[in-house]
Amino acid sequence: MAAGDVVCLTTAASVQFLRPIVVRVIRELPERHTYHGWVWIEGYQLNAAGDAVARRELFVMRAGVRMQALPVRRRRRPVPVG
Repeated sequence: MAAGDVVCLTTAASVQFLRPIVVRVIRELPERHTYHGWVWIEGYQLNAAGDAVARRELFVMRAGVRMQALPVRRRRRPVPVG
């Protein structure tokens, strides 16, 4: 995982994610020692529109992390005046 990656975390990544969440990765936290195959990440939890709603530090199984595409935002059309 690299800074800027958007990932989906489910129970495959950790039992704490009974409800899947989407996270934009800030960085891995290498200074924290973990079990083999596990990693600490710091990131922003995203809502359905792709907006950051919370900053989180998460302990996840690397093999269970899935890459995710950001939702496409529709551009608003300008309202005609007059």
